[in-house]
Amino acid sequence: MTQRDNMNTKRKKTFRAVKYTLFVCCYIFWVFSAVLIAVGIYAKVAKESDVVDTLMADPALLLIIVGSLLFTITFFGCFGALRNISLLLNMFVGILLAILLLQVTAAVMGLLFSEKVQERTEQLMVKAIVRYRDDQDLENVIDFVQKKFKCCGVDSFLDWSKNMYFNSSDQNPSLEAYGVPFSCCIRLKNETVFNSMCGYETQKMKKSVASRLIYTTGCLDEIVWWGKQNLLLVGVMTLILLFLEICMMSLASVQLCQIRTVQQKRRNSNRIQNLCCNRKS
Repeated sequence: MTQRDNMNTKRKKTFRAVKYTLFVCCYIFWVFSAVLIAVGIYAKVAKESDVVDTLMADPALLLIIVGSLLFTITFFGCFGALRNISLLLNMFVGILLAILLLQVTAAVMGLLFSEKVQERTEQLMVKAIVRYRDDQDLENVIDFVQKKFKCCGVDSFLDWSKNMYFNSSDQNPSLEAYGVPFSCCIRLKNETVFNSMCGYETQKMKKSVASRLIYTTGCLDEIVWWGKQNLLLVGVMTLILLFLEICMMSLASVQLCQIRTVQQKRRNSNRIQNLCCNRKS
């Protein structure tokens, strides 16, 4: 075997390694995106109400949209890599590059306008509180956040007065008037039976008294505090995400270069054959 043959064999092995590595990576995310879509559709169908106020206030719809976007992008990567289709690979690289630039821009804008971002987040959280009982998925998300971060409301437990069921008004006919959801309640370690009505009429109490029964600090401050305390974790997760995007973009770009090289060699070979045929004739 000549040196030229050895080089060709190595190139073929490299080409296959790049091709199937990219395909496997995209396939994993493709399956993951399909699961997201399935979960989102199931949650959407299972709801009693189909009313959607905003995208951020409907976790099921958010899952469907994010899953569909990821499904489309990874489809381009999967089949572009498997079938050596330059068009799909170019679209895959272009979309990933656009997403990468958007992420970097969003991070920079978030740092420069952190107060605006926090203000907008507060508005979305207040909107979520208003729609608490209107959407089962949203209700579960809010309950999870309040239990996880041991908080209640956005800025304080009194924010629950903005919800029609917990509104602190004498004209409110709801049994939960002046109260807060059960997820605001402080759970004791040795508690065997949980009192789900522990937040009953807590908005009437002074903060010092209410703090014995429920969490009184707002979730926005608790989430911001958690983020500051876990900057390393957040940074590592962000870097891993960026690394994966750059890796897949690089693999797709390498495969595109290899496809172009093979196509160029075929063109040169065809030209030589045509020249030889013309000379013979």
